[in-house]
Amino acid sequence: MATLLSPQIPSNEYVILLHGLARSDSSFVKLAFVLNKNGYHTINCNYPSTKHNISKLAEDAISDALSHCPAECKINFVTHSMGGILVRQYLSTKSIKNLARTVMLGPPNKGSQVVDVLKNVPGFKFINGPAGMELGTNKESLPNKLGSAGFELGIIAGTRSINLILSAMLPSPDDGKVSVENTKLNGMTDHISTSVTHPFMMKNNEVISQVIHYLKHGEFSR
Repeated sequence: MATLLSPQIPSNEYVILLHGLARSDSSFVKLAFVLNKNGYHTINCNYPSTKHNISKLAEDAISDALSHCPAECKINFVTHSMGGILVRQYLSTKSIKNLARTVMLGPPNKGSQVVDVLKNVPGFKFINGPAGMELGTNKESLPNKLGSAGFELGIIAGTRSINLILSAMLPSPDDGKVSVENTKLNGMTDHISTSVTHPFMMKNNEVISQVIHYLKHGEFSR
């Protein structure tokens, strides 16, 4: 289900927000509020990230979000973690009229070594669902089969971790779930690293400022 927030000033810019694995739309409440204050219509999607594979999640969540967008508006995306893979999956089979810019926060664009190590551990699939099992780093993992970005894409990677156990499974630097290197994607427009952790990066003031800067200018502030 998508929650639509309308700004007080007229705008033809919509931002679809897609949370990460095992999260909810509540993780994007702060960012949605700030985007709203900056004149964007925000559609904060809440989808069952642990119930289905990425293909079905992408089709259901993004199609629902787009149904709330007027025909002539500009469509932007801001995603966290697996939410970015949903966008890549959707755009691998469909086009979006008036697609503008996308910002991905901590996306496992080349998969995550955490999945490689833990996928066969009892309980991993139960907790993370079919989609979580698709996020490994081998050539057959879904992120590595989706190809390069054919759209305007800015990526923000985190370099701090609050989970030293998971970080031990990852090449440094990392955010506790994804290495900086594995957030990168061929065809991306811009990429920056910031001292934030994977679970909380979307609530960080610096990250939020960079998201807005990219949506407005097509590049991050340096």
